[in-house]
Parts: sequence; structure tokens; C-alpha cells
Amino acid sequence: MQRLAMDLRLLSQELSLYLEHQVRVGFFGSGVGLSLILGFSVAYACYYLSSIAKKPQLVTGGESFSRFLQDHCPVVTETYYPTVWCWESRGQTLLRPFITSKPLVQYRNELIKTADGGQISLDWFDNDNSTCYMDASTRPTILLLPGLTGTSKESYILHMIHLSEELGYRYQTYCCANTEDLETVIHHVHSLYPSAPFLAAGVSMGGMLLLNYLGKIGPKTPLMAAATFSVGWNTFACSESLEKPLNWLLFNYYLTTCLQSSVNKHRHMFVKQVDMDHVMKAKSIREFDKRFTSVMFGYRTIDDYYTDASPNRRLKSVGIPVLCLNSVDDVFSPSHAIPIETAKQNPNVALVLTSYGGHIGFLEGIWPRQSTYMDRVFKQFVQAMVEHGHELSNM
Repeated sequence: MQRLAMDLRLLSQELSLYLEHQVRVGFFGSGVGLSLILGFSVAYACYYLSSIAKKPQLVTGGESFSRFLQDHCPVVTETYYPTVWCWESRGQTLLRPFITSKPLVQYRNELIKTADGGQISLDWFDNDNSTCYMDASTRPTILLLPGLTGTSKESYILHMIHLSEELGYRYQTYCCANTEDLETVIHHVHSLYPSAPFLAAGVSMGGMLLLNYLGKIGPKTPLMAAATFSVGWNTFACSESLEKPLNWLLFNYYLTTCLQSSVNKHRHMFVKQVDMDHVMKAKSIREFDKRFTSVMFGYRTIDDYYTDASPNRRLKSVGIPVLCLNSVDDVFSPSHAIPIETAKQNPNVALVLTSYGGHIGFLEGIWPRQSTYMDRVFKQFVQAMVEHGHELSNM
């Protein structure tokens, strides 16, 4: 690292002398513009390589899990190179839905009944053409949970499914509301394929739900492993960050209107329990949760709901291997709320923390259309667990 800093200083000195000479004579010649562009490019490249491109921080609660990831999921120890022209948090977050492709996926839908008389809609990608796992009864199954207002049509979900097709796995996505419904889905899927390796992955709020489920149930789950991406660890901190003026303008207000639109479609079902006119006047996610979510789920106050929804307080009870990818510049999940010390106390938990990547961004490459760093982490981890997971019990 010292050698790199010395090389950069020498390069900076040489560049300064070169530019000084060019500016002095170039205005009377023809090369000043090219010289300035060249100089800026070199300076930007130096800054990018020294300050932006970094290896993620790997935090694990046990040496066994750390060695396992280094051996079978090497991407978590490799330098992450964010897209050179878009590495800032908000830029990564806003750009991803527009720039990443949407692989074509044909779903098979299934409706299952819940104990309270409701329905849960499941979208299946059966991957019946799998050459790696031709026996459907033993084909690995991965449950995907999208983020807030997300569906099985989100680009990050479609990319996960596309990667799973390459591995020969079967996927099932689920847009859910509470851990009771999630538990229903997990046991339903496991009952269909009890001999198949079964994993789950949750993105943003889907990851929060997954961690809360795992924290409540401990090791007594049919899941063999799980992964989460861009989780909001502390709901209070997430809400506070999203209520900062720029973040409210770019993200909070839009998401609030999406939530209002989704519940307003079924307005007749809620009018007896909540004041829907009051709900539709909410200007932030916190106001929406206070007027709708906390009321619908029987919480006394919004603080009670946010305390129960924060997965950081349950991380210590997770009883299966879980990998959690977060970017420390994620405005949806502030870095100071990431439970690093708690993760160090649980041998089943691994945090992978990148310096950049935003919220469900993790764009990399010059034109990040086909793959992201998040996609690579997902693919390597689920493949590692399916093919080598047994090694963890022997370590």
C-alpha cells in the first residue's frame, strides 16, 4: 500500500510538471485541450484505483465459515470495481433498474391458502430442462423474496433466476408481508420437494423478513442456507436516513406513493380498520407505516412496529449459514446501523460490506447491463452451499 501511495505521488508530480508546461505553451499551440483531458483521465484513474476500487470487508462469527467462503465463494474477497462513471450511492441505486437487462422468464403461478383464509401467490420457475438436476424431486430450490413494492418481475429477481438456470436449480418467488406467511410458504415448498436442497434469498425488505424469520425459528428450519442483499438492519436508522431532504425527494416520496397505490386498489378491504383517507395523505414511508402498516398488524405504536421489524436484534439467533451483502454507502441502510459486533458473535453469519454499491446497485464494468457484483455473490454462494455445504458441518 505504501508503494502504491509513493507511485501515485510521483505520478502526480510528473503530471503536474507536464500540465504546467503544456498550459504555458499550449494556449499558443494546439494541444492544450488534449493535454488537459489526458491529465484529468490519469488523475481520475489514480483516484479511482486508490480510493474507489476496494476489497469488501468480510465479517464472520467463525473461522470455519470464513475459510469456506474464501475457498468456494472467492468473489467476497476480490476487489469490487464499481462502474467507473457511476459509483456514487444514489447514482447506482437510481440507475440499476434502467440499465440492467431483464432476462425473459416464464413463470408458473400457484395460489396457496393461509390459515386466516387469505391467499399467497407464488411464481415458480421449474427449470425442467435442467441437465444438471434432471430429477425434479432433488433439484435444488431457492425461494426469492423481493424488496418493498417489488415483484417477481424485478430485474434483480430475473437475473437471479437466469443465473439459477445455468446452475440447474428451480426457483420460486414470493412477495410477502410477515414472517407467519413466509413460514407457511417455506413449509409448503419443502413438503413438495423434501429431498431437494432448499435455500432462500431476500432483497432489501425481503431480506429483512427472511432474517426475522430465521432469528425467530433458529436452526429449526427446512432451509439449509440463506443470503440477503441490501438489508435495512435498523428500521429507525433507515427511516431517518430516507427522510433527509435529498433522499426524501429521490426515494422516499416515490416509494410512499407506490405503497399507497398498492393498498388503494383494495381500499374496500381496509376501510373498517384504518382511515384510508389519512393513509393516502402520507408523505413518507414512516407516515404510511404509522397510519397503515402498524395498525393492520396490531402494533400499539409505530415504534413498537419498527423495533419488531429490525433484524439486527435477531441476528444472534440465526441457526443456519447466512451471507449478507451490504454497501456502506447505502442510504436505505446506514453503515452505522450494520450489526458488525453481533455478527462476530454468531458462527453462522457472514457480512460482506463493500465501500460502494448503493441500494441493490452493485454495478460494475463499463456498461453494467448483464451482471452485477451482487449477481456474482449470489451465484457463487448458492452454488457453494449446494455443492459443498456439507463441509461446514465437518469444520
